[in-house]
Amino acid sequence: MFDNKLVSRVETVASHAVKPGAAVVAITPQTIKVACSNCNLRELCMPMGLSQAELDRIDDVVASRRKVKRGDTLFRNGEKFTSLFAIRTGFFKTCVASEDGRDQVTGFQMAGEIVGLDGIVNEHHTCDAVALEDAEVCIMPFDRIEELSREVNALQRHVHKIMSREIVRENGVMLLLGSMRAEERVAAFLLNLVQRLHARGFSSSELVLRMTREEIGSYLGLKLETVSRTFSKFADDGIVEVKQRHVRIINTDALKDIVNPKICN
Repeated sequence: MFDNKLVSRVETVASHAVKPGAAVVAITPQTIKVACSNCNLRELCMPMGLSQAELDRIDDVVASRRKVKRGDTLFRNGEKFTSLFAIRTGFFKTCVASEDGRDQVTGFQMAGEIVGLDGIVNEHHTCDAVALEDAEVCIMPFDRIEELSREVNALQRHVHKIMSREIVRENGVMLLLGSMRAEERVAAFLLNLVQRLHARGFSSSELVLRMTREEIGSYLGLKLETVSRTFSKFADDGIVEVKQRHVRIINTDALKDIVNPKICN
């Protein structure tokens, strides 16, 4: 029996299912007013069961949004940490420079997820957060979040859950890189990806990857050629259909069977 817990433990590349008729909007950097109480992503990044008065207080804390163009950075390694960022639209990758000067991808984040937790430990960010497409984030000043979380228990628990999720993600990455073959890594990545997208109302079988094969390989610990070869094998086996960055999963059970042997050990 396939254990979905492994899939949810492996943070994977940020991708987007295609929404028919969606307009392409040019985004320019700016800050605008935001209200959490009216946001359709509230259930993904805010705790459930808050009273209207508590939501109003959070609205006062999460006072603005920021638009980030594709390829621009939300924050950089070494930059002073002041805020957490809830992704409203778009996708990001976090990366650090390796010893040989190359960027090592450490994570991918999509709408409804929070970035910036890396800066809490020493009040400076330890990675770069780069937009993979035009994006918008809600700015959450951390000192005010801390203050409010001491008064609103549900918010405090939610912040703790977010931090715990990051720890679980790290454990999933260690399992992914330490014990899985290439096919298992790519299969787990696709399963996790569609699971996350489905939770946001997108298709559970069709998606558009917002990053390159090279970025996928950097995160999964695989060479570019290996990632491309694995996608091709899945296509030849009738498991997925791949057209450039568009991926359609034809046989979900086959992907689960690829990952399942490691779960049973």
